Order: sequence, then structure tokens, then C-alpha cells
Amino acid sequence: MNARAFRIGVMAPGSPIDRSIAERVADIAASADLGAIPEIHFHPQCFTECGHFAGDDATRSAAFVEMANDPAFDAVWFARGGYGSCRLLEAMIPQLDDTARNKVYLGYSDVGAILGALYAQGFAGVAHGPMAADVTRDGGEAAVMRALRYLTVHDTSGFEPSVNETARTAAFNISILSHLLGTPQQPDLSGHVLMLEEVSEYMYRIDRYLFHITSNPEIRKVAGIRLGRCSDVPDNDREFGHDEEQCVRHWCAVSGIPYLGRADIGHDIDNKIVPFGTVPTRW
Repeated sequence: MNARAFRIGVMAPGSPIDRSIAERVADIAASADLGAIPEIHFHPQCFTECGHFAGDDATRSAAFVEMANDPAFDAVWFARGGYGSCRLLEAMIPQLDDTARNKVYLGYSDVGAILGALYAQGFAGVAHGPMAADVTRDGGEAAVMRALRYLTVHDTSGFEPSVNETARTAAFNISILSHLLGTPQQPDLSGHVLMLEEVSEYMYRIDRYLFHITSNPEIRKVAGIRLGRCSDVPDNDREFGHDEEQCVRHWCAVSGIPYLGRADIGHDIDNKIVPFGTVPTRW
């Protein structure tokens, strides 16, 4: 770890958070056995409200670019998902400099749009994993601690169990990856083990997204797909008749993509960390 305190910048690319989240995260960091207490700076933008969003698009984009390009921060940790990350990509990504390339980025859900765009640009420190707002879940302290240990001391014990030093991996929310495909921000996932999860989507929509994902010619070059948890699935007004694993098995068979089993990721406190690419060898 750096001689100075490890500094983590937090911003909200989608919806805002309450200040109590920042306070609870700071308390967890202060009590953690991390060698030294990390400095966690929540950008004021995190608490700004503009309709659904944590500030308008320009405000959210500026907050991310500010933290990513600032050499004083070692990592950018996302506060929460919601919706809004995709609105920032076209203007935000071209503003990132070489300093931004040397940081670690951690989040999931809607933030997958940013993670995918960064990875498409060759950023090596991108990872799917818990966010600050997970502290509000029952038992969420464990998820926050998993993230902090990964960010500050490169602790790999919180990695998804199938992650290893040789395989290339990536993880996305199903709907977010589906929407990213075919855009300039689509990452090259050739040879990767692709892990997918979802929350609060009807099963027919999950099936439709999987059709789109597995039909993409570049996605058909992945090493295989692992399925994480699909939680809080609403009831169809007519029973769909297939669960998420049956759906992904179907589309893997149709597309010729190997189905590799389940993954320990999802919108819950057990959501594990998945680095994009190979396991980082430097911090």
C-alpha cells in the first residue's frame, strides 16, 4: 500500500445517496483492519438531487472526470447505481487522461455501462463489486468491507470463486450489457468468462436480453457464460414457464456459447468481486 493513506473518491453516476450512507461507510472504514484507515471522499455531487439523478448530466460527468483525473485519488468507487451512467459516456470518456488509466474502479448494476466503456478503452483496473449504498442492505456492512479490502490492500478473498490468475473475466447486469452492445462503448470480451446477473426484471425480458446478448457476433467469442442471481423477478400475468437458468442454457445452446454454471454475483450482500480481464498484478 502507498506510504500515504489510500484515498478513495466516491461519485454517483446515476441516482443520489443520503449523507447517512457516507457516514456509515466512514465508520466501517475506521473500524476495519486495513493497516491504515483509508481516506474516503464523497464528492458533493453524490448528494445533489435533479429529478431521478444525482445532479444533471454535466454535473455527474464533471464529478467523475475530476476524480478520475486527480492523482490524489487512488481509486474511484461508485456510490450506487439506479439509472444514468449511459447518459455520461459520450462526453465523459474522451476527457480521461493517463492518470485515470492508473486507477481502480469498482461498482456494478447501472455502473456497468461505465465499467464496460473504460474496459473498452484499455483501462486495466476495472472491477464489478459492491458499492457504498450496499451498506443500507441487511448485513450490508460485509459487502462494504469486501469492497474496502479489495480497494485498499488488494485482498482477493472477496473474488467470485471461479476467478483465477489465468482466466479473463467480466461481469455485468444483463440489461446493461444488452444495452451496451452495438454502441461505441462495447468492450472486447473475446476469450472472457462472462458473468451475468439481474434484478427486478420480468423473466420474458431476461429471456429477450439473453437473446440479444448471445446473438451478438463478438459476444459469441467469449469463453463461456456463468449465471449469477436473478432476484426480485416480478410475476408475469401469464406464467412464463422457464426460470433464468433454463433461459440462459437455451440461448447458450442456440449460440454455441459454453454454459459454465452459476456465479456468486447479484444485487445482494453476497455479491462478489469480478475483475475485468485477468487478476491485477499491480496496485
